[in-house]
Amino acid sequence: MATARTPGQGPLTGVRVVELAGIGPGPFAAMLLADLGADVVRVDRPGGPGLAIDPAYDVTNRNKRSVVVDLKSPDGPARVLDLAARADILVEGYRPGVAERLGVGPEPCHARNPALVYGRMTGWGQDGPLADRAGHDIAYIAPTGTLGMIGRPDEPPAVPANLLGDYAGGSLYLVVGVLAALQHARATGTGQVVDAAIVDGVSHLATMIHGMLAAGGWQDRRGANLLDGGCPYYGTYETADGRYMAVGALEPQFYAEFLALLGIEDQAAARKDVTRWGELRERVAARFKSRTRDEWTAVFDGTDACVAPVLSLREAPHHPHLAARGTFTDHGGITQPAPAPRFSATPTSVRTGPARPGADTADVARDWDVPGLLPSSRTPQ
Repeated sequence: MATARTPGQGPLTGVRVVELAGIGPGPFAAMLLADLGADVVRVDRPGGPGLAIDPAYDVTNRNKRSVVVDLKSPDGPARVLDLAARADILVEGYRPGVAERLGVGPEPCHARNPALVYGRMTGWGQDGPLADRAGHDIAYIAPTGTLGMIGRPDEPPAVPANLLGDYAGGSLYLVVGVLAALQHARATGTGQVVDAAIVDGVSHLATMIHGMLAAGGWQDRRGANLLDGGCPYYGTYETADGRYMAVGALEPQFYAEFLALLGIEDQAAARKDVTRWGELRERVAARFKSRTRDEWTAVFDGTDACVAPVLSLREAPHHPHLAARGTFTDHGGITQPAPAPRFSATPTSVRTGPARPGADTADVARDWDVPGLLPSSRTPQ
């Protein structure tokens, strides 16, 4: 592992990461590494990436530092290779072959640093018929079968924002991959390339369901199964004020408590009788429509009926449980999720706000001993 003076705080303190700026899952993966204490240096391009929000609000760049390098300039690749030579992990999210054309692909990086873990984040992966094609989250999750699982059977598949593809199937698998490869590099001194493809990760997320499908316990269509809204005691219901409650009363004891609090104990036998599920759904829906969301929240509060209010993004930080745990935090005037998971010996935190492009060039040049980041025409900060 490279030795460095890093601003880290957490279990990855001392780990150095180079992030070649992009959009979507790459920045989020690098944010997670930074949240865990790694010294993440984001290499921003002049002008910034496409689809970017105001850098002051892009909290996926929190806990990072930024330098600006024009990889298309004559000395651009050399500056990145100087950083890679001193790093433990590099993360890039270009289309296959782009990093190579820019002169910062795995080969020149490993020539400078054989122990480097080179993480590659794409939608389609580094090979295959679609590897060179453009795409976004929704197009990546569509062929995997996962998008087709979500939503009502009589409506088009529901779009799960970009959480399922970009972040669950992409960022999280990239982080698992680079940390596993880092363990191997520390043990052997040999780095490697980690090919994290959203299509692979999203498919992998459905492993249990594929097993259920093979066993005949899952129907290959929307809204017909225990966990996809097909079951009347695992789903969402509208309340009197147009809001919603979420129900997950799967086990017998939770189902019984759910019925008792809802006031429809006569539906006990409907739990396993699929022929009665239509009637059960109507009864449950009618009961929920009789009171507001907050009234039902009070009814189910402190019980094991497995019922919870469906909150908006702005409401979520004020939920009593999330507030008590500090699941959200305020930093620089922005309410945002706190780092997760939590560690008993190496606690994490939001240490700094979003890195502004190029604002940390002098500090990184000093801490990483890369004076080439500071051209003679630039005044050190």
